[in-house]
Amino acid sequence: MTAHFGVLIPSTNTTVEIEYTRLLPASLQAHFARLGKAQGVVFEPSRDDDLAYQARLLGNAKVGVIALTQTSASVFDDDYDVRVKREMTEQAGVPAFTSAEAIADAVRALGGRRIALVSPYSEAVMRRTRRYYERRGLEIIATDAFGATDAYAIGSLGPENATEAFTRIDDPSIDVIVLPGGNFPAMGFLTEWERMTGRPIITTNQVVVWAAMAALEVKEPIPGLGTLLAELPLPP
Repeated sequence: MTAHFGVLIPSTNTTVEIEYTRLLPASLQAHFARLGKAQGVVFEPSRDDDLAYQARLLGNAKVGVIALTQTSASVFDDDYDVRVKREMTEQAGVPAFTSAEAIADAVRALGGRRIALVSPYSEAVMRRTRRYYERRGLEIIATDAFGATDAYAIGSLGPENATEAFTRIDDPSIDVIVLPGGNFPAMGFLTEWERMTGRPIITTNQVVVWAAMAALEVKEPIPGLGTLLAELPLPP
C-alpha cells in the first residue's frame, strides 16, 4: 500500500523533487506544490496566499499529511510555525508540520541535545537559525555556514562543501549534526558522511520524510539515507 504526503517547496527549489523521486521507495509517494516569493527577496518566507492555495490543492490530492519544506522561513518569525501549520491544516484538512520544527523533534528522537549546525546559509540566516534551535532547547556546539546568498547558489553547491565543513566543526561533545537547507543535495551522501563523522546527520529533506512517515504510521525503515530513516525513532 502506498502512503501519500504533500510537500510545499519554494519555487526556486530544484532539489527536493529529484531526491524524493530517485531515493524514496515506491511505497512512499510525495506530491509537490511550489510557493512564490516577493521579487528580489532572499531567504524570506513564501507568500501566504500561495501557501494557502497550494495547501488546498494538495488536500484535493488526498495526501495524509503536508510539510512545508522551507527551513529558513521558520527562523524569521517566532510564531511562523504555529501560524502556517494552522493555515495548511485548515486548507487541506490534514495534519501539517514544518521542516524546521521536525529537525528539532528528530534531534530529540535520536537522544541528542548538543548539535552542530552546518548549512549553505549566509551568516545572517545562520544566526537566526541558531537562535531558533536554542529557543527549542538545543545546545549549539559549533556552526559552519557556506555563505550562499540565495537558493540558486545553494543548488549549485556540491557535497565537498559539507565534507570540508564537517572536518572543521569536529567536537567530541556533539550528539547530532544538523544540515538544514532543502535545496542543498545531501540525502544520497548521508551514509558516507555519518561513517566519516561517527554521528547521526539530519538534513531538511530527510527529516521531512521521517516526520511524514511518523504521521502516516509507516514503519518500514529506509536504509542508505542516514540513521534517522534507517532506525525510525519515534517523535518525542
